[in-house]
Amino acid sequence: MQKDSNPGSQGGPGGRLRRRRGSNEVPAEVVKANGDNLLVNDRNKYKSMLIRGYSSVWMIGGFALIIYMGHLYICAMIVVIQIFMAKELFNLLRRAHEDRQLPGFRLLNWHFFFTAMLFVYGRILSQRLVNTVTTDKFLYKLVGRFIKYHMVTCYFLYIAGFMWFILTLKKKMYKYQFGQYAWTHMILIVVFTQSSFTVANIFEGIFWFLLPASLIVINDIAAYLVGFFFGRTPLIKLSPKKTWEGFIGASVLTMFSAFLLANFFGHFQWLTCPRKDLSTGWLQCDPGPLFKPEHFTIPEWIPQWFPKREVEILPVQWHALCLGLFASIIAPFGGFFASGFKRAFKVKDFGDSIPGHGGITDRMDCQMVMAVFAYIYHQSFVVPQNLSIEMILDQILMNLPFEDQLALFTKLGQIIQERRFAES
Repeated sequence: MQKDSNPGSQGGPGGRLRRRRGSNEVPAEVVKANGDNLLVNDRNKYKSMLIRGYSSVWMIGGFALIIYMGHLYICAMIVVIQIFMAKELFNLLRRAHEDRQLPGFRLLNWHFFFTAMLFVYGRILSQRLVNTVTTDKFLYKLVGRFIKYHMVTCYFLYIAGFMWFILTLKKKMYKYQFGQYAWTHMILIVVFTQSSFTVANIFEGIFWFLLPASLIVINDIAAYLVGFFFGRTPLIKLSPKKTWEGFIGASVLTMFSAFLLANFFGHFQWLTCPRKDLSTGWLQCDPGPLFKPEHFTIPEWIPQWFPKREVEILPVQWHALCLGLFASIIAPFGGFFASGFKRAFKVKDFGDSIPGHGGITDRMDCQMVMAVFAYIYHQSFVVPQNLSIEMILDQILMNLPFEDQLALFTKLGQIIQERRFAES
């Protein structure tokens, strides 16, 4: 009998160690980007599809319920997602042996995490918080103090963590500790950059959060299903099961869905009205020109069997096409980046909290790219670029104490009276 030349296949202890693999490690056959790994040739694809579909139904149902409950609940969902993402990423390079020699070191990561959370959400929600407590004098003063000293509070919390880190440095473990310190800051940048733009989108109107998020979900599902049934041509080596057929088919379906969904969402004031405070009541507002229908006559070259000769289109639907194009062509590269990241660390998924999908981070890779683009697009092409009375009032109420507001009011009255007298 010929002896196996591969020591990893032997039955001794060394062989067992070499063949042992963590549950989250990438199998060798998945890493190879060849035709045998495409979903169309996968023997277990139907079982995988059922598990993935079951999880998707629960996620979409829960997501719809949270959207119905309103802005604060959506923000709470974002916070929960952030915590799970941070946990998955903190654990990615965690070494149990080193952590046992550094009691409390993992707690330091969460100290930085919640300091960053206080800084980000304090800046985003400060004006909404002021608008919520204006009727209560004590709370108004308390919130005013918080806003005034918010930045210095966050700074000293960070400095406390910095000093904590220095004091816990241990001989022969410097490299591991400094690596974890850098890793923590990278995680905070990734997680909170995405979340800050996401929360800003929510308060500009749930529409600007819901539509981009929905387009990513639609694109992901469409790419999976089209690739599942028709995929033949590998798209990129980083994701062996991605195909050109799935990519192109998903792009067409996402653009079509963007146009239709924008029209559907645009008819609900609950989704289109911006939220100026932190209350949970129903919203009513002037929808603005973007959400007021315009009538278009169907061109004569369209066949006569088309049911309508005149259609209503919301101007925001043209903006939705731009979001759909980005969600189809650019946002998937967030997923490719995450795939390359996982390959680099030899893991299949960031976690296993969602059956059939992996971890929370696996579902948020494209969403992070999309949220940033949606905010930048909204601020650049949708929001008026000139200063408005509302924007100026927001700055006055947030940054000036009550006495200075009265002084400003008096001074403006004097200026107006002088100009009126001069013109007369």
